[in-house]
Amino acid sequence: MHKFIKENIKEFDKKTIIVYLTLRLLVFIVMIIQILHRNWEAVFLCFLTLFLFLVPFFIDKKFKIDLPTPLEIIILLFIFAAEILGEIQNFYGIFPYWDMLLHTLNGFLCGAIGFSLIDILNESKHKKKPFKLSPVYVALVAFCFSMTIGVLWEFFEYGVDKVMKYDMQKDKIVYNVSSVLLNENGENVPVILEDISSTTIYYEENGEVKEENIKGYLDIGLNDTMEDLLVNFIGAFTFSVFGYLYIKNREKYKLVEGFIPKSKE
Repeated sequence: MHKFIKENIKEFDKKTIIVYLTLRLLVFIVMIIQILHRNWEAVFLCFLTLFLFLVPFFIDKKFKIDLPTPLEIIILLFIFAAEILGEIQNFYGIFPYWDMLLHTLNGFLCGAIGFSLIDILNESKHKKKPFKLSPVYVALVAFCFSMTIGVLWEFFEYGVDKVMKYDMQKDKIVYNVSSVLLNENGENVPVILEDISSTTIYYEENGEVKEENIKGYLDIGLNDTMEDLLVNFIGAFTFSVFGYLYIKNREKYKLVEGFIPKSKE
């Protein structure tokens, strides 16, 4: 890792390097604190974060893809916000909209990546007959690519929760429920429960039956998943619109280039 950094870090924009080194220092500080508290899961997340920080540089170097400085900085901040602030510092629990903010940004960034994959082909100078795709088609592909990544991530969260008993799909308290399972006659007609004041959960631990009382009703991640996909949709749609306008008039919407990877070849 250190060899890779020393050999390649000088090639990148000064602003990116400053952000990278600052975030890297903060991760090391957090990691030392977690080691002192023997929180090994958090230590692992710190190592994972340091590894993910190298992904933009690796893509730039190995795949000859030029990541604009604004995009590189946003990716680094996104990783730090998700892993260090979100998971270790529990920003997901402290700030109710932290997860939604990151998923919105993720939709926007993935839209930019999906857009670039098609736009690079569309503008290729090494093809005798380069692709000539309509702006609507390119924007639609970018949108679909972003939504696909969002769905795959929700699959990942669901799998981790099921197999490893985590709570990546954050549970929420709801106060209204409608379900056909509560229909005493077995009919396909939902029974609506409103203003649920409390729920009692009985469970067994070490052979002893225990109970837990919660205010309202415990949702097991469905609302979180749908909200994540909804804000991912908003982020993807937003970039798709800007991507469409960029293709129509590249000079007028030149600001969009700050988020679109380009081929170096």
